[in-house]
Amino acid sequence: MSAAQAGIVLDRISKWYGEVMALNEVSAEFGPGVTGLLGPNGAGKSTLIKLICGMLQPNLGQVLVNGKTPFNRPSVMTRVGLCPEQDALYPQTSAWNALTYLTRLQGFSARDARMGARRALERVGLENDLGRSVAGYSKGMRQRFKLAQALAHDPDVIILDEPLNGLDPPGRRTFSELIRALGAEGKCLLVSSHILHEVESVARRIVVLNFGRVLADGTSRELRRELPEFPLTVRLTTSEPAELARHIVAIDGARRVEHVDGGLEVLTHHPAEFFDAVSELATSGTVPIEAVTPMDEDLEAVFRYLTQ
Repeated sequence: MSAAQAGIVLDRISKWYGEVMALNEVSAEFGPGVTGLLGPNGAGKSTLIKLICGMLQPNLGQVLVNGKTPFNRPSVMTRVGLCPEQDALYPQTSAWNALTYLTRLQGFSARDARMGARRALERVGLENDLGRSVAGYSKGMRQRFKLAQALAHDPDVIILDEPLNGLDPPGRRTFSELIRALGAEGKCLLVSSHILHEVESVARRIVVLNFGRVLADGTSRELRRELPEFPLTVRLTTSEPAELARHIVAIDGARRVEHVDGGLEVLTHHPAEFFDAVSELATSGTVPIEAVTPMDEDLEAVFRYLTQ
């Protein structure tokens, strides 16, 4: 991808805070489609996102967004959409009014901002709730609203920071399908997460970051080739653990099922197939599944494996 094309170019960027090195000579290019940015807390993901979004300037190296340096360049940022991890909403305002206001800040006329806000809310499935106060939104609806505000001004580059955090299985499936659809349309999406399966579910290419350096960069299949049959522990939150366990043990790849406070913990050597089966089970309504949480220590083990 040349610098003149839509996307992100990182050219040997380094960023430090005093004596703490957050990023160390990171180079990568992100073009159209979905790329996963995978790393544990403290890996440098947040710093990288702030550099791409023009909030910070690298100490060394160069960041280009659509061929231009983003720092202190509002014109560059009008072509970038950010879905942050933290909620920063207008809780007493309707979703449509809040998003219209945010879109007007991008330089749109009142009419165009209203139209863009409506299109974005419809795109994320909030067309029946756009007149509701955001304060009454569920966690999943707030996540979708944050994505809508990242889309309303029709950007070329979209940054999603932990977008699936806190969603139930049906919500994760719907959100993942939307992310993949945006990538298929030619948008440049960078999806940050600390959970391997979440990145695998939406991105063909994965960049693994830890201690400010790129440990691996390749397709999901290439990364899995480095991690053959790597086990994953998953926590399933449910009010009916015994009934859920009866269904889980019938899933291929569920190696160990244990009762824990609030649900089950399951060990699987085939995460992709296991998550698909759990998602279908949750969607069917056969047994309640409130949350599906891959355990962080498995990701730490992945990094230990990659650095052996």
